[in-house]
Amino acid sequence: MRKIGFLLITFGFSIISFGQKQRFITSDNVDLYVNIKGEGIPCLYIHGGPGAGSYWMEKFAGELLEQRFKMVYLDLRGVARSSSPISQDYSMNRLIKDFEELRSALGFKRWIIMGHSFSGTIVTAYAYKHPNSIKGIMMFNCSLNINESLTQSWIPHACELLKIEDLGYFNNTEIPRQSKLDTLFRLLKERDLAWKMAYHEKENVKIMNATFSEIPNWNHDFGNEAFSIEDFNENFKVYCPEINIPVLFYYGKSDWMAGPNHYNGVNFPELMLWGSEVGHMPFLENKSDLVKAIDSFLAKYNFSKL
Repeated sequence: MRKIGFLLITFGFSIISFGQKQRFITSDNVDLYVNIKGEGIPCLYIHGGPGAGSYWMEKFAGELLEQRFKMVYLDLRGVARSSSPISQDYSMNRLIKDFEELRSALGFKRWIIMGHSFSGTIVTAYAYKHPNSIKGIMMFNCSLNINESLTQSWIPHACELLKIEDLGYFNNTEIPRQSKLDTLFRLLKERDLAWKMAYHEKENVKIMNATFSEIPNWNHDFGNEAFSIEDFNENFKVYCPEINIPVLFYYGKSDWMAGPNHYNGVNFPELMLWGSEVGHMPFLENKSDLVKAIDSFLAKYNFSKL
């Protein structure tokens, strides 16, 4: 049977609903893809990438997440199934405004927010600016300082994998970071080593990459812009001591993307730190430990209701 959509106008933005899948129109007329599934405490998934979209999380971890939360899968503006702003506004403040407009439109007083990888920056900024909207935070393999992750983990480990002994070029602070990344990524691809930066098993790269071909007309606009936007290159660790919200910070002991020691300086007052024997993708490669971490976090802070 064909599902009939309805339009809900709220404070200058709107939701067009087709069952659980919804189109959310922001106050600046950006069409965001939203999918709501599961029962329990509302939880907004803020994806990484920065252009990875929410689909892979729903596909690979949806069952375990939706048993515990009312999951709100969102593709950020300019990503995957969402449209791009005519104004090209991808600022941190605009992204956060998207979250707050969506929360208000869905009628949630507070929710848990969950991030992966690059979105550690966005999650931290959102929690800092709107602490009263957030009940708890779950960070999985997140970076709160992109430059630190790249220069202290990604670049050194790539050089190690490639057996580069002369590190003069890569330690030269006058050479643009992106030039170093481009050089190393090309060499890693040529020698079939790129997968070792994030995964334990090579076959999981193909499994992950296949998900992106399942979404037609994938929007790459934000992913192409994010690293050049200063908002996302800030060190967000400095905000942690002022965020008095329970935080699960889950990190991989062999995660060379965010960095196995990136938890240093992540000083949230209410912090559950969880190190795991995994790389950057625990939702694919260590689900059992991930479930233990989530359930321990929920039990410790008694997240039975909002």
